[in-house]
Amino acid sequence: HITLSWLPCIKATLHANILSHIRVFLGKILTGSYTISCYSRAVCLPGDPEWASYTLGVFVCQSCSGLHRNISQISKVKSVLLDPWSDAEVEFMASNGNNAAKAKYEQKVPVFYYRPTHTDCQLLREQWIRARYERKEFVCVERQEPYSAGYREGFLWKRGRDNGQFLSRKCILSERDGALKYYNKHDAREPKALMKIHTLNASFQPGKIGQPHGLQVTYLKDNSTRNIFVYHKDGKEMVDWFNAIRAARFHYLQVAFPGAHHLVPKLTRNYIKEGYMEKTGPKHTEGFKKRWFSMDDRRLMYFKDPLDAYARGEVFIGSKENSYIVLPGLPPSTQGYHWQFGITIVTPDRKFLFTCETEEEQQDWMAAFQGLVNRPMLPQEYAVEAHFKHKP
Repeated sequence: HITLSWLPCIKATLHANILSHIRVFLGKILTGSYTISCYSRAVCLPGDPEWASYTLGVFVCQSCSGLHRNISQISKVKSVLLDPWSDAEVEFMASNGNNAAKAKYEQKVPVFYYRPTHTDCQLLREQWIRARYERKEFVCVERQEPYSAGYREGFLWKRGRDNGQFLSRKCILSERDGALKYYNKHDAREPKALMKIHTLNASFQPGKIGQPHGLQVTYLKDNSTRNIFVYHKDGKEMVDWFNAIRAARFHYLQVAFPGAHHLVPKLTRNYIKEGYMEKTGPKHTEGFKKRWFSMDDRRLMYFKDPLDAYARGEVFIGSKENSYIVLPGLPPSTQGYHWQFGITIVTPDRKFLFTCETEEEQQDWMAAFQGLVNRPMLPQEYAVEAHFKHKP
């Protein structure tokens, strides 16, 4: 015999049990019993995601759940463990899932299109999600025209080399001309700069540039690296420029190296490491000066300011087979005040002395340098090394 006073408790217990069973079922889906555990493993943070879009039927990490909220008209998210789930929502998750979403929304992703990872900036991750679900760019090929046509023209805000002021500049990317050009005046006939596609690189640097859509474009001029910093207020526009550069690079490499595999990693690259260190001159008697360092593969460049157009100097980091060595600390004879944690790079021509402010920074730089030294040099890298040796 059950009195009426117990009914609320019974209902609450039944509701808790139902929720418990739902979460167990969702947990099985999450761990892979019914689908893969992450809607795009590379984009989401490591570990099992504990959020889901119950309108798309995909699981996402907490970071990406925030990006999905930006397209709330398409994707609505819930916590797998904390939010209530209806039977219909659970059944929808089970009948769809990440593999099904990948097959549906990634049918025709161009090989050159950049697929962001969880370490990339928010702009790249958000535009990847919007391209998949909102714009359906990888279902309808005609929607890929902005970055697939081989020609792109528009206006970007470019940082001035001397005054640091951002001004609107006309930019043209042409695969036929093999170059990216920008013009100081909208009606100018001749470009201010012509950047050959074969030396072109682009990487998003929102923190360094101070713009959420900031892109750093680099190219070689007289075998020295030249930096250009640009942005656009429209995030899609900026990512389209980025992928247009990747498309141009891909088509160039296909022609330059016919039959070659593994071209995609060569389209654009992020710096291996960046940050402040101190350095001294070739005699090791000059005072140590604080400089911003950028490691672009085997090119170690240093700048007075992170947004300088040109490096103050560049160091080539070869392999141990070619007598390049990385050592912790500085020679005992080193003079002058400097940061405590030193690094010595020995090259066939001289020793370079650097110092770091913390031991953690020293270890990070040492690991980056050692990774290059342990990697055998490629034939084309010998040509780069030769250019360094013959610089005036």
